[in-house]
Amino acid sequence: MRAPLTVQGAQRLRAELEQLKSVQRPAVINAIAEARAHGDLKENAEYHAAREQQGFIEGRIKQLEGELSHAQIIDVATLDAGSKIVFGAHVELEDTDSGEVTRYQIVGDLEADIKQGMIAISSPVARALIGKHEGDEVTIEAPGGTHEYEIVSVSYG
Repeated sequence: MRAPLTVQGAQRLRAELEQLKSVQRPAVINAIAEARAHGDLKENAEYHAAREQQGFIEGRIKQLEGELSHAQIIDVATLDAGSKIVFGAHVELEDTDSGEVTRYQIVGDLEADIKQGMIAISSPVARALIGKHEGDEVTIEAPGGTHEYEIVSVSYG
């Protein structure tokens, strides 16, 4: 199965890939060359640190290239699901106990970032929301216990 990815998520991953290839990779190659010039490589901490950094960069480049080549990029703006929650939806939830309002966007696993309010489609919260409509109440099982929410709004933009 191809991993879903929003257009914005794909753009962020491509930008990171470009940064790694055009800025970080050349910088670490220069650092390795400079450290080599200092002589004995056995006890050269700068050389070993630069080689380790190079390994991380090359690994991340391979990971991003693989993920992007296998991703199914979905343009959320073209989805017309109305008030039904599907991939890419921006959902506003109100905790029925506390009245606290939370806003999430349901995105692909590769672009999920809870600090930005972007939750993975595979997460328990997203799975509980998929297929529901604006105005529905939903029970979400979380590590901190069970929570009841009302879906205040659903949008795709």
